[in-house]
Amino acid sequence: MKILAIVGSRNAEGMTATATKSLLKGAQAAGAEVETVFLPWKNIERCRQCDDSGWGICRTTGNCAIEDDFAHLVNAIRSSDRIVLATPVYFSDLSESMKAFLDRLRRIGMHEKGKDGIEAKVAVAICVAGGGGGGAPQCACIMDRILRTCGFDLVETIPVRRQNLDLKKSLLETTGGWLASS
Repeated sequence: MKILAIVGSRNAEGMTATATKSLLKGAQAAGAEVETVFLPWKNIERCRQCDDSGWGICRTTGNCAIEDDFAHLVNAIRSSDRIVLATPVYFSDLSESMKAFLDRLRRIGMHEKGKDGIEAKVAVAICVAGGGGGGAPQCACIMDRILRTCGFDLVETIPVRRQNLDLKKSLLETTGGWLASS
């Protein structure tokens, strides 16, 4: 069982990384092989809306015309058994790096070839809010809608606040074990 975690935070020691590590700790304890990718460390451009209609080859071929790390990351998703997507919450929304990645992923998914290896893949989402933490539930709703549009079988969306991160670590670890053994 291989689990790929895609993290929309730059800080490998921050709250989003901590939450992700907790989930992956449980997955590893259940025997899963895990890999973590930090989106801000990758070259992922935002969608260019290539043609006058606002689309491009994504709609007709299921590929993206931009040559960056996106295609490699999509292939990593396809070769994994389970996916974890974790984002810090900014203004009750996804991080900019997560948004750029998911905007392009849902566009290639408008074509059958783009859905291949992604559709029905089991996924878990984590949304981690600092500050007052009130934006985590709204971000979780946004993440839920986008991941379902991409075609994932989203089995859990976990909002986390700075104030309850320590409490949620055990839930995340349990979720990781369940994800690896389900």
